[in-house]
Amino acid sequence: MKKFFLSILLLLSLFAVVSCKKDNYDPPSVTLQGKLVYNGEAIGVEHDKVTFELYQHGFGKTGPMGNTFKQDGSYSMLLFNGEYKLIVPNGQGPFQWKQKAQGGPDSVVINVNGNQTIDLPVTPYYMIRNPQLTAGSGKVSASFSIEKIITDATARNIENVALYINRTQFVSGTDNNGSASVNGGDITDPSSLTLSVNIPSMNPSQNYIFARIGLKIEGLEDRIFSPLVKLSF
Repeated sequence: MKKFFLSILLLLSLFAVVSCKKDNYDPPSVTLQGKLVYNGEAIGVEHDKVTFELYQHGFGKTGPMGNTFKQDGSYSMLLFNGEYKLIVPNGQGPFQWKQKAQGGPDSVVINVNGNQTIDLPVTPYYMIRNPQLTAGSGKVSASFSIEKIITDATARNIENVALYINRTQFVSGTDNNGSASVNGGDITDPSSLTLSVNIPSMNPSQNYIFARIGLKIEGLEDRIFSPLVKLSF
């Protein structure tokens, strides 16, 4: 009986040691970061809405590590060194992600060995060009042009274009306290567009506001945005 109890105690001790070793693994400490780009130019999206998936085989984990892009199109993750595969699922973003020949999103293989910056090339349906945003006389005004990038059989029309303003740096159709828009069918000259929106009263008051332009594409949930601008008035 005594030997039996000694055996049980030994097994429990071994289990405790193994458990402690598992609990004492160093946390991930390597930074993988980058941004969505088209010809080197960052692609703006809505904050925390456009998702991507990162896969690493082994370690008993086969499912994706999901994450989202920031509104400037950037991403950042803490990882372990190793080989990963990154995809943007179909239906995500105001752009086309590269596809496999048989269909479905292709993956980008990333070998993480120390901190790395990896930009992710995409092809947007449209780009907002030469945005000029100003504040004055109680309103924010914007002038800009639109370039159609995808012109083949997969091209899509513009649903609408909007100017958004917000008292904080998060600016989108969801996060705003003022907007003005034009429907795609009412755009006669995409090379010369203007929009303006009144600046509402704010409590507590402030003498600045954030603004950017968002373009909605037919059949897609996500807008493409111009860079964020902070305007004083």
